Amino acid sequence: MTLQQLTYLVTVADCGNITEAAEKLFISQPSLSAAIHNLEKEMGVTAFTRSNKGVTVTREGEELLSFARMLLEQADNMKEHFGNGERRTPKFSVSCQHYSFAVNAFVDLIKEYDAEQYSFIIRETQTGEIIEDVASGKSEIGVLYLSEHNEDVILKLIKNNQLKFEEMFVAEPHVFICKDHPLAEKAMISMEDLRPYPYLVYEQGSNNSFYFSEEFISMLDFPKSIQVRDRATLFNLVIGLNGFTVSSGVIDQKLNGSSIIAKPLDADKTMRIGIIKKKNIIFSRYASYYVEALKKHL
Repeated sequence: MTLQQLTYLVTVADCGNITEAAEKLFISQPSLSAAIHNLEKEMGVTAFTRSNKGVTVTREGEELLSFARMLLEQADNMKEHFGNGERRTPKFSVSCQHYSFAVNAFVDLIKEYDAEQYSFIIRETQTGEIIEDVASGKSEIGVLYLSEHNEDVILKLIKNNQLKFEEMFVAEPHVFICKDHPLAEKAMISMEDLRPYPYLVYEQGSNNSFYFSEEFISMLDFPKSIQVRDRATLFNLVIGLNGFTVSSGVIDQKLNGSSIIAKPLDADKTMRIGIIKKKNIIFSRYASYYVEALKKHL
């Protein structure tokens, strides 16, 4: 097995077509097919199923691709760390729950490594997809939280994907509401105070269970609930419907607007916010900077 073969494997998977991948790699199609076949034979797996329409990654191929992406990323990180100063295009990807501090840290990262050319990705996405992104190598870091209600399930999933969770911040529960909300003047808000108002939560797709929820209070505790996919929609509904959501209390007026405020929730719960990453990896300089930026904003 060589890094070149792994590069070929990832390129074919990304293109979904041997011919297109060969053109992108500047090699002949027979040479590329032979290299992939030799890698499959060595690893004892069938990475792709072939058809007239192209190639489809198999289940065992997905697992092989996860390792391939990780090894290629680690090779790049080693070259960058120990190399001879070769200029490299800044490249980094993070997947996170819908947190303003995760976006703020991402902004700091781009400002620090601004260049004529770079490739940065931030995915505000569902909890299950965050774990999948880091496990598959699509993202170097994931940002999510654990609490009393979800940690057994989430930590087991993290462990099964050969990942680890590193705690960064313990938050007390807060309610995000509009500054003109009827409850805005209260110093502390109770669960009973919130019952007349719409509870806004982030939709979690096929993993739409309480364990994967970004909010640590179940929708079942309230008669009115609305599921949304993005932060802008959620905050528009907070303002337009006197709705509310439950989160960490870390809020940024530049990103979320001055109309949204955070009030302490009378609940004996905590949120352990942290990052997930692959075990025993070398972080890129961009990932290392992003983690320090997260700590600053938290």
